[in-house]
Amino acid sequence: MRLTTKGRFAVTAMLDVALNAQDGPVTLAAISARQKISLSYLEQLFGKLRRRGLVDSVRGPGGGYQLARASEDMTIADIIRAVDEPIDATQCGGRQNCHDDKRCMTHELWAGLNAHIYGFLRGITLAEMVRRQAPERHEVVVLQDQRAAHQPADAQQA
Repeated sequence: MRLTTKGRFAVTAMLDVALNAQDGPVTLAAISARQKISLSYLEQLFGKLRRRGLVDSVRGPGGGYQLARASEDMTIADIIRAVDEPIDATQCGGRQNCHDDKRCMTHELWAGLNAHIYGFLRGITLAEMVRRQAPERHEVVVLQDQRAAHQPADAQQA
């Protein structure tokens, strides 16, 4: 089984949108800069995510992308499937033709693994991923606040 950069980047980008949602729509340029993902690649991914109803685009000044539904109602499996990323450990893509057009001896093993992986990803919501990131974001804010508090008054105004 191989999860390619398409699925990884889609999850990362959606997590970025969810984490920055309080500031309004998130631009792909901002995601690209923060996550070091090519802007053109993000454009392709977000086209698929929009068509699958996971994000909405907002035009005009202050525009960008926002979640199309609550992060509690969006699973990691939803995101990966939206960008056409197969979750499949079989050699045959589930067609059962991997050994001379017949099912191989280990097909059920790999199909079972697929079910476990899919179940695992379906059991994690985007909201849960946001909660997992919150302590790290909080630590960054605290460190920034501490630095600002220790700067001389004239440096804080600059």
